[in-house]
Amino acid sequence: MKLSVDTHTHTISSGHAYSTVLENAQAAAQRGLSIMCVTDHAPTMPGAPHFWHFANQRVLPRFLHGVAVIRGVETNILNTDGDIDMDERILGMLDWVIGSFHEPIFTPADKQQHTRALIKAIESGRIDAVGHPGNPNFDFDFEAVIRAAAKNNVVLEINNSSLCGSRVGSDVRCEDIAACIKELGGRITTGSDAHFAYDVGNFDHVKKLLRKVNFPTEQVVTHAPSTFLRFLQERGRQPIEAFSIFQ
Repeated sequence: MKLSVDTHTHTISSGHAYSTVLENAQAAAQRGLSIMCVTDHAPTMPGAPHFWHFANQRVLPRFLHGVAVIRGVETNILNTDGDIDMDERILGMLDWVIGSFHEPIFTPADKQQHTRALIKAIESGRIDAVGHPGNPNFDFDFEAVIRAAAKNNVVLEINNSSLCGSRVGSDVRCEDIAACIKELGGRITTGSDAHFAYDVGNFDHVKKLLRKVNFPTEQVVTHAPSTFLRFLQERGRQPIEAFSIFQ
């Protein structure tokens, strides 16, 4: 399966990543990606940038090194009400919003609380994707969350970094999540979660997992640039004129 879009990348602005937007775009071009999403950590994460950083992404060119640039953010799910740490006004300026659990922000609790938080975040309409859901520190009811995501047109991420050991124990859970999504008719996105340019567009472990569960291409929003851009429009985003070449 060809994956043309990386929907989860970090730059030096995240505080614990090591490459610039330009370096990430160059790496994306070398990997043959069509689209790269810039998704630095939202302000509650220690070391993350001020909200002005996200509002000012309008200065980013729509293409760098021939790769389309999506202006995004990885927000933090803050509580069991599914609140995230980004103002509605700023969200309206962005193309792509991930909502994730991070241990420094949301102390791992129990399965019921994690499930409630995820469903509330999904139903809020404020996130497009759930980031690295395979993290074993945040167990949840797979079927309930995946059904909510499918109903609300939100995708779950298969995260390459999680499968490489950044969140030990994620591999089996990600496999089970993918199998459940396949069965229930939801969709996934694919993110490298790169914190250094060399990992942008690295989907080696993601592809292996998708092959293992025989995951359908039509349920992967990142398999073609046109598919991903169409998903954004389904989510209520206005078409981006500069990206009309992908139609």
